[in-house]
Amino acid sequence: MAEDGEEKLLATVQHIAKTLGRTGTMTEDILNVFSNYDGRLSLEKLYAAAAAAGGGGGEHSMPASSPPPTLPSAAAAMAPPVTSLERTVRTLDRQISQFVTMDRLIWADSADADAFLEAVDDLIGTVQELDAAGTSRGLLDRADELLSRCMARLEDEFRALIERPDDAVPAAPPGGFDSEQSEGDEDYDADDGYGDEPIPIARPVSDFDVVIDALPPGSVSDVHQIARRMVDAGFGRECAEAYAAARRGFIDESVARLGVRPRTSDEVHSLPWEELEFDIARWIPAFKMVFRILIPSERRLSDRVFEGLAPYGDLAFVAAVRTQALQLISFGDAVAAASRAPERLFRVIDMYEAVRDLLPDLDPVFADPYSAALRAEVSAVCSTLGSSIKGIFMELENLIRRDPARVAVPGGGIHPITRYVMNYLRAACGSRQTLEEVMDGDLGALGVTAIAVDPDRPTSSLAVHIAWIMDVLHKNLETKSKIYRDPPLASIFLMNNGKYIIQKVNDSELGVLLGDEWMKQMLSRVRRWSMEYQRGAWAKVMSVLQTGGSGFSGLPVKAMLQKLQMFNSYLEEIRATQSEWVITDEQLRADVRAAITDSVVPAYKGLIARLRSSPEAPQDLFIKHTPEDIEACIQHLFEGVAK
Repeated sequence: MAEDGEEKLLATVQHIAKTLGRTGTMTEDILNVFSNYDGRLSLEKLYAAAAAAGGGGGEHSMPASSPPPTLPSAAAAMAPPVTSLERTVRTLDRQISQFVTMDRLIWADSADADAFLEAVDDLIGTVQELDAAGTSRGLLDRADELLSRCMARLEDEFRALIERPDDAVPAAPPGGFDSEQSEGDEDYDADDGYGDEPIPIARPVSDFDVVIDALPPGSVSDVHQIARRMVDAGFGRECAEAYAAARRGFIDESVARLGVRPRTSDEVHSLPWEELEFDIARWIPAFKMVFRILIPSERRLSDRVFEGLAPYGDLAFVAAVRTQALQLISFGDAVAAASRAPERLFRVIDMYEAVRDLLPDLDPVFADPYSAALRAEVSAVCSTLGSSIKGIFMELENLIRRDPARVAVPGGGIHPITRYVMNYLRAACGSRQTLEEVMDGDLGALGVTAIAVDPDRPTSSLAVHIAWIMDVLHKNLETKSKIYRDPPLASIFLMNNGKYIIQKVNDSELGVLLGDEWMKQMLSRVRRWSMEYQRGAWAKVMSVLQTGGSGFSGLPVKAMLQKLQMFNSYLEEIRATQSEWVITDEQLRADVRAAITDSVVPAYKGLIARLRSSPEAPQDLFIKHTPEDIEACIQHLFEGVAK
């Protein structure tokens, strides 16, 4: 009975070996395993049982490719026995070689992928066991070489799955897929928000609260499995580099589609402003898109691929996004370091605000030590742009100081520098919050929440700076007023420009920044210039009409006639000269006319009345101008048209 039981055992082992062994070599390896496990299952007994069974195609026969073993020779008997680890390495070599030599993706067939990963796991365990034993250096080297081949093929599969995820999707069979979905198919269910196609390249959007899933969930799972094996085998850094190289193509193409053109610092500095302004207009939305959507999406993807495999996910993420991130940052640095001409202020403010607003959102994205440097770079460019804004304001002061006093504005009108500066400051106050923040210490560059603007705070850094600019402008205008040879016209010039400044301050936030006290001083200046004009332009006229406390009653008719003649001459001179002068503000023009009328017309009426009532007046007394004519003459002054 014992012999019968042993025969059945041998037959069973033969059947198992034949069933599991895909080739004759694999069958022999399986028999070797059994022979090492139990002495009753020696190769000699197994082959003898096979020969007794007929050696043909019977149920317990051995494969044709496995000839019956011969008795060992004397030399062979002296060779050291083959260990189980050696047989394991040989078996894994044969198994793995089938996969690494494939001319198609292993992951195109899920069964092949599973079998390959299982073999890799066995090989990693074997290498670790050999390394721990430290008894066979040659066998360890052989296993390491096989492991390197595995890792090279895994890296190729890894990159292919990331770059071309569709290539790993098996084609549908002719009859279509079964209605019952497998576990893997469920990842592509329409209800879970994912599709089996890669999401397209990033496009401009208005809502930045979105995430791009560049890989289908099934592909993410596959590459995670590969990454885990590469890390376990000690190839984590190579895996991270392969991941970064595979993702960079997607990132580069995405940024290119946003229309951002790479520029060196020298190119930025030499570009005409019109071209640079166009580049900035493209850079701002691209910067938002990259740092609000693309980079956070890459962080999410790398975290999923390298889940539980720190720090390789962080290394892979930084290596993937660094080039494009630094390219965008370097453009901001170049613009900030370029010319600080005043017209660049508004675009630089736009850039500063774009960077400042996203800084808080970058903290969770760049939280690890490897990407913290990128966060610091973004913060640094924000600070640099803030410094540029300050520098541009200083350049505005220099521009005002350098504006030469060469040609007088005809008629004492508003000087172009006044229009430019006031409209510039008025527009700049549209970004008052940002300017307050920058002037008060670059808080935005440090990632601090923007400071609140105090409406009753004319002593803020921005307010002081603008007040200083206004003072520089006032001194420049006073210098320009000296070009006019006629002092009354110089007063008209200062009056016009002062009134224009007041208007621009009143209808903008400049009034809040400069405060009521500044406004009172400016109004006082305009009144002073108006009085200086009246005294200078109408002094001779008023000297003719003024006669002292007794009025005209004590004057002889002849003297009064001389005064009338002188008055007519002075009036014609004023009309000829001042008809070309201009007061641009209607209310100011009306006020000056009213003041002149109130001073001149009553005195003129007194002179005419005294002459007409005097018995000594000639019978043919001719009065050239009636009081109404004088009023009409005054009402036609300051319109800037020669009469």
